[in-house]
Amino acid sequence: MSPSSAQDSQPDFAFPEGFLWGAATAAHQIEGSPLADGAGPSIWTRFAHTPGMTFNGDTGDVACDHYNRWKDDVRLMRELGLQAYRFSVSWSRILPEGTGRVNQKGLDFYSRLVDELLANGIEPLLTLFHWDLPAALDDRGGWLNRDCADWFAEYGSVLYRALDGRVKKWVTLNEPWVITDGGYLHGALAPGHRSKYEAPIASHNLMRAHGAAVQAYRAIGKHEIGLVVNIEPKYPSTDSPADAAATRRAHAYMNEQYLHPALLGEYPPELKEIFGDAWPEFPQDDFELIAQPLDFVGINYYTRSVTTANDSYPLEAGAVRQPLGTYTETGWEVFPQGLTDLLLWFKRTYGDLPVYITENGAAFFDPAVAEGGRVRDPLRIDYLRKHLSAIHDAIAAGVDVRGYMVWSLLDNLEWSLGYSKRFGIVHVNYGTQERTPKDSARWYSGIIASHGRKLSDPLPY
Repeated sequence: MSPSSAQDSQPDFAFPEGFLWGAATAAHQIEGSPLADGAGPSIWTRFAHTPGMTFNGDTGDVACDHYNRWKDDVRLMRELGLQAYRFSVSWSRILPEGTGRVNQKGLDFYSRLVDELLANGIEPLLTLFHWDLPAALDDRGGWLNRDCADWFAEYGSVLYRALDGRVKKWVTLNEPWVITDGGYLHGALAPGHRSKYEAPIASHNLMRAHGAAVQAYRAIGKHEIGLVVNIEPKYPSTDSPADAAATRRAHAYMNEQYLHPALLGEYPPELKEIFGDAWPEFPQDDFELIAQPLDFVGINYYTRSVTTANDSYPLEAGAVRQPLGTYTETGWEVFPQGLTDLLLWFKRTYGDLPVYITENGAAFFDPAVAEGGRVRDPLRIDYLRKHLSAIHDAIAAGVDVRGYMVWSLLDNLEWSLGYSKRFGIVHVNYGTQERTPKDSARWYSGIIASHGRKLSDPLPY
């Protein structure tokens, strides 16, 4: 084969025109200064300060100090060539009591951040809620209180009035499944409840709040709003009927529990089987509120589950570790094909709604200190390359994927795992707060500049 024909046989990884390349973070994970300038405490401030709740007693009191270093962080985004930045707002910075009084200094922080992003040619994608519920609202029942739909719509409306137009892409909730599974069923995340009876109520009220916030946006806003879910394909570990049924339950519980009511106006029937007498009957009016028309859905993808029937609570289903799989520091299998499969399933199930990959990334071992101004992370580069290629395959098969946000821009507080897991493409020295773009950041920058075409280049190792 001649050199030119070899070149011609390389796949063309050009992405559709207008495809948005960016990175994502969350307020509590990077900002620090949780009570600065009149902010109220969140459930995560409270949870992290409860002994035994987080690894090493780590808190978000300092995190990446983004609250004070935001200008430098935006400059870094520009240097990397990011076209978009997905971030969340801390509800209790805006409304310290959760409702009522607006803290102007908190609002001003995000207003300045948005202006700085726009001045640097970076499009903001704003998430209203990434898990840090105001503690004052948790004291009133939090997501177990039906009034939360009104609270959330009020909070959203404050931001819409202040920022719509400068912000043209809005997200209501980030990963309602994690909020309820971790926070209300298993207790590993704030607010730390463990109740089979509470979890369905919290899930349902989250979706009602989502619907109310979309409704409020349609009255005030003029651009786009959507919902972000974390989903993962479930594959049965054997051909047995028990494993098939377990896989179906796991799929309904994680992948359909929030998308079905948001997009189809109903819950999958398996939820009643999973929760039994803990599954309430919900009024029809609720579903009309939840199923507000959306402009897009954000999908957060990290891994797959090869599923087997077992006695785990409450699903009676669990993941089987793959002996030849590559696993990240969080114990998640690297499985890029799962992202293509998932996107095709989304299109088959919910139609041609535009999709953004709003999180995708991996925690691999990175040193605490960047030596010689460099952090080599070949496994992360390989992970990103394979997953971007999987997205390209899904687009080629007709899925309307509009953009990609790598998780995460910065190493950060990984919730109850503290600072023990590093997901960033930019290394953070937690002692000095020095930022060092990892090799993966430089590589990703080249992908953005080439609009994906460099995916066909050999890895830089």
